[in-house]
Amino acid sequence: MTTSEASRTVPFKGLRVVDASRVLAGPSCAQLLADMGADVIKIESPEGDENRRWPPLMENGLSSNYASVNRGKRAMTLNMKAPRAREILGKLVTSADVFLHSFLPDTAERLGLSYEAMRALNARLIFCSISGYGAEGPLSNKPGYDLMVQAFAGPMSVTGYDDGPPVRTGVSFVDMATGLSAYGAIVTALYARQHTGQGTWVRTSLLETAVSMLSYHAIGWLQAGIVPRKQGSGGANQAPYQAFRCQDGHVLVGAPNDAAWQRLCTALNDPALAADPRFATNASRLQHRDILVGLLEAHLVRHPGEHWSALLERHGVAVAPIQSLDRVLTGEQVLANRMVVEARDAEDRAWPLLGTPFKIGDSGTAAGSSPALGAHTDEILRELGYSDSDLSSLRRDKVV
Repeated sequence: MTTSEASRTVPFKGLRVVDASRVLAGPSCAQLLADMGADVIKIESPEGDENRRWPPLMENGLSSNYASVNRGKRAMTLNMKAPRAREILGKLVTSADVFLHSFLPDTAERLGLSYEAMRALNARLIFCSISGYGAEGPLSNKPGYDLMVQAFAGPMSVTGYDDGPPVRTGVSFVDMATGLSAYGAIVTALYARQHTGQGTWVRTSLLETAVSMLSYHAIGWLQAGIVPRKQGSGGANQAPYQAFRCQDGHVLVGAPNDAAWQRLCTALNDPALAADPRFATNASRLQHRDILVGLLEAHLVRHPGEHWSALLERHGVAVAPIQSLDRVLTGEQVLANRMVVEARDAEDRAWPLLGTPFKIGDSGTAAGSSPALGAHTDEILRELGYSDSDLSSLRRDKVV
């Protein structure tokens, strides 16, 4: 172990998490706990988490989808339909600090995974359930997927262009944001446990997370009755503040206040534009947005994006290139903030992964690579007191 590794901040060292969730939301939450030092045991069916099989597959045969949310965990298989599996899970829960699952409420109840059943085993347990549409209401037992909730909860209604079809965001933001919601809820509950000595049930869902992110759009309707339209590449409340055509593609340019607008006009060397009363204030620029966009693109189309990025930066105008992922993930700013890290697998091969989106002290380094299916089953069962003959019996009965 290097000096830097020895001094690394490990906030959750000694914390045990049993992760019975699947796909993206729950596993991403558990991965953050692993990154912060928790011993995370991922429970999978003998067939494995379904996203192990989703393309693209990496050189080692593992799905990039699975690898994105399961690093640093220990993996064991457990056939939850087998009666003996309940005994194993009970032993795990008894020694755990956090239990996390994403089963539908009815399924969880049928498998004996209710909060009441788990609390009877361990009163200090933080029990976290993640669902698609929430723990209550008529849709509580409806399966939830990121794309479906983007449609149902409203984000898709403000994404894309007015004359185009509904558009999904290019990343599974509802899933990943739900993982962050669950992480925040678990950490809050762990803090409360320090004072009460008792665990609790925390729950979140894709629906609740997506609705919370409607933010000012939702308040605009709740308080003013305004139903927002699709936003295109920018925002509805400032102009100019969107993507503009330039010589080699598009560049994002923003002048969200009147002072920034004047700086933009100076950078474009267009005093007539700066003096035009149609564009004097943000309100008037919004009123004449279509005319304004055409006039600005007549300037911007003359040069490539790099030219405008450099020029507008010098004039204090908000500007950003629209970068593809190969540029993002090799860019100096992303690398400087440790958002691309390296982990080693059981064969000591190095694999690049994404870093944590927050840092605590000198923490934030990836906790390790993603495990092979059932890679730690025997190890974990032995920790629970099972003998070699027990392991053979469990395999013979297809419990693990």
